[in-house]
Amino acid sequence: MRSLDIPVLRPDPSALGPFSFARIAGGVLLTNDAAEWSLLDEDTFSALIEGRLPADHPKADELRAHCFLRDGADLDALADRVRRKKAYLRRGPHLHVIVTTTRCNQSCTYCHASRTPMDAADVDMSIETARGVVDRALRSTSSYINFEFQGGEPTLNEDVIRFVVDYAREKNRHEGKELDFSLVTNMTTMTEELGRWLVEKEVYVCTSLDGPLDLHDGNRPWRRDHSAHEQVVRWIRWFAARYAEQGKDANTWHVDALLTTTKATLGRIDEVLDEYIGLGIRSVHLRPLNPYGFAGDAWKRIGYSIEEFLAFYERALDRILELNRGGVELVEGTASVVLAKMLTPDDPGYVDLRSPCGAGIGQVAYDHDGGIYPCDEARMVAASGDRAFQIGQVGRGSLAQDLRHPTVKAMAVASLTEALPTCSTCWNRPFCGVCPMHSFQTCGDLFGQRAESDWCKRWMGVSRLLMERLAHDPSAEAIFRRWTLRRERDA
Repeated sequence: MRSLDIPVLRPDPSALGPFSFARIAGGVLLTNDAAEWSLLDEDTFSALIEGRLPADHPKADELRAHCFLRDGADLDALADRVRRKKAYLRRGPHLHVIVTTTRCNQSCTYCHASRTPMDAADVDMSIETARGVVDRALRSTSSYINFEFQGGEPTLNEDVIRFVVDYAREKNRHEGKELDFSLVTNMTTMTEELGRWLVEKEVYVCTSLDGPLDLHDGNRPWRRDHSAHEQVVRWIRWFAARYAEQGKDANTWHVDALLTTTKATLGRIDEVLDEYIGLGIRSVHLRPLNPYGFAGDAWKRIGYSIEEFLAFYERALDRILELNRGGVELVEGTASVVLAKMLTPDDPGYVDLRSPCGAGIGQVAYDHDGGIYPCDEARMVAASGDRAFQIGQVGRGSLAQDLRHPTVKAMAVASLTEALPTCSTCWNRPFCGVCPMHSFQTCGDLFGQRAESDWCKRWMGVSRLLMERLAHDPSAEAIFRRWTLRRERDA
């Protein structure tokens, strides 16, 4: 049988630069390693890949500038842009998470910190261990160090918080690094004495606020005769007043609040946003439940599918955009991270959304007993009984030895999206990242099944929603660009 003589178009491969693509927002989206992108209609895309795009086409200059067209493109400039996006690889760990205690006075339905009872023994970090943590952290090659206090409820070991702040600043006189301190607290043990000290020492404060009273207290029960919500609201207002008294810039000095989405949250986004706006909070970070700690045990009661979360997220995002158009300044935190990747030349430094991920490269976590982990998620897994991811111990060896641990290398390999099947050719790769600990918790290994994972679906869904609004709504782009500027101010 004679083969059919069918002509095949074979464009010169040198005419095109490297890119990935997907059909989004009624067109074809092209992306590259520098996180640059172009949205084409189908006819233009066909002309591009078939080598028949006219030199004077309205999209030609844009495609050359992004190096999607190789003819006339500046490939050295593209390499510089990729290098700038990956600058975090040269810096060393900047985020150092300190678990001052695993004791906690709340029983949150979704707790992922593996809390211990208030009367538990030997679960508070000692001053000696805290000194070793500071000594170790300041040996990082990063010129910027952020100490983040977590728990349990970290203020239950207030002495360690005070010691770390004062000792780190004293020791830093000889190191010359830029230091920040952050406290993640449920606010129920806050006192005016501690609050004034935090303001004086310029320690950033972050809390949890899940919405109105019944929703917050339902998710985060405290004491039978006391409302955790009332405490959170009281202290958010208290800190705002103290910052104002000192003339601090409200764009920088405010209490950040995190929202964890449960099944009860899904139909109440307007009430949640009204709560935030009424308290003068300028950002809301919409987070899904994660698979760590106790959340799995309560999943049937509080859980939902990733598709349900994305539907909720889309409603929330559109409502937040509507509020911004009406003059209300409110930023959605998840979107601001991805938008910084899409709309700015720098990476926002979000350690969970990098390639490779931040484990041991951008962050280190120190448990109350001095155990050292490449990330806080690995520390949470250890709190559940599996210490396989511990990379060191305060008082033994050095930070440099910890960071060369095989576990750090394995997690880097497992999160290097440029080399992972399905990730390496994905249009969303420049805006995404892989969390090996999420894969481990859901699939039993560091690599997991990315295309089928809720992690992949979540970030793919968020990126797609943002691209659709960038493509069709000029007012959304202006708002999104303001969000990236806000993020730069807060960084």
